[in-house]
Amino acid sequence: MTEHDRRQTFKPSPRPAWMQTLNAIGNGLDIRSIVPLTPESLLQQARANTGLEDLGGDNWQEPFSILMNSADNEADLHLGGRLLMRTELLIYLEARLQLIEAFKRSPELNAEVVDAPVFITGYGRSGTTILLEVMAQDPQFRVAQKWESLFPVPAPEEATYDADPRIEKTNHVNKLIEEITPEFAGLHKMGGNLPIESLEFEYVSFVSEIFPMIIQVPSYSAYLRTQDLSVAFEWQKKFLQLLQSKYKASHWLMKSPSHLLHLQKYLRVFPGMRLIFAHRDPIVSADSVVSFMGTLFWQRTDNIWREQNDLEVLSMAEQRAKAWDDVIAMIEDGRLAKGMYANFYYDQFVRDPIAAIASVYDQLGMTLTPAAADKMRAYLANKFKGKHGAHLYEQAPVNAVESERPLYQRYQTFFNVPNEI
Repeated sequence: MTEHDRRQTFKPSPRPAWMQTLNAIGNGLDIRSIVPLTPESLLQQARANTGLEDLGGDNWQEPFSILMNSADNEADLHLGGRLLMRTELLIYLEARLQLIEAFKRSPELNAEVVDAPVFITGYGRSGTTILLEVMAQDPQFRVAQKWESLFPVPAPEEATYDADPRIEKTNHVNKLIEEITPEFAGLHKMGGNLPIESLEFEYVSFVSEIFPMIIQVPSYSAYLRTQDLSVAFEWQKKFLQLLQSKYKASHWLMKSPSHLLHLQKYLRVFPGMRLIFAHRDPIVSADSVVSFMGTLFWQRTDNIWREQNDLEVLSMAEQRAKAWDDVIAMIEDGRLAKGMYANFYYDQFVRDPIAAIASVYDQLGMTLTPAAADKMRAYLANKFKGKHGAHLYEQAPVNAVESERPLYQRYQTFFNVPNEI
């Protein structure tokens, strides 16, 4: 059986004129010297910017060095891509320096308990983002916003949370990304005060699957497959401990499709966590995720596909179907007992959003109050489809649907996931 390779049908949008001009100029320059991505250059600048030295032990040095070497030599970044990459890496290094210092100055942060968080996962593009945004309207949940992942120190205070100047600082970073690829707003709207994936707390660990999702770094990807990603989850916990120290709700609400493959390790870092599995026709979500990932690569390089690419596990049917095998096993053998997880169905949400979400609360043994439901309705009424541009992508041809559908049979049967196409 030959699977449909969606990468072959993805076509990026034309670049903005200013970006074409910038990259054309870069083609005649020594951009690796002008915008260096060497570990030495980045570390020197981050330490100079913060006045701090301690990055927390030595276990970060090897993955950071491998990542930088791979980004510098393999990712084929254009000038705009290098500028964006260096900007972001300095932010991550500075955040790590400041977090280490914050915990040294306030060791009581280590005693902060991340109590029974709720975590949304599932195939990418299966409704996880809209579910996070709508459930975030319930005041019992604390949802991390983009600015908190980039500029977490000092810990945000509840009284000034919505007016924190770091929101606007983050908006400037987001503006750069959206100017480079305007179509990205239609795929995944970003903003300083919008919710983020928990994955975004992992940048500072330098041991994370998030890097191969934004740049093509085959050597780093191969290295990552030999590593225990628990260290990245521990950094997520460290972020949450700091962020809740001055602004706390009953529970954290988080989400990340990529963590579907690592749930056992994730649950060890966050004991008592409750899970929400988002379900949608897996063929439809695969079509969408390729468009999303291709656009992420297009932000930084003209060479968006390589022969060896981690996108395969996100878009190819056989690998995607296997992602649910461990989850099904955990349910069948009781490691995920009733009440520890809930199922959310995208098709039900489209028909009746509040009913779909109320079902999730019921499955988790939680209470959706009338006041919270009203806030969710108001949010949805204000968030109409296409507000930030439509996400358009080419769906798989009929023969691909016919060949891939059997691969998803176990997953769709076990969770009763309907076909959309």
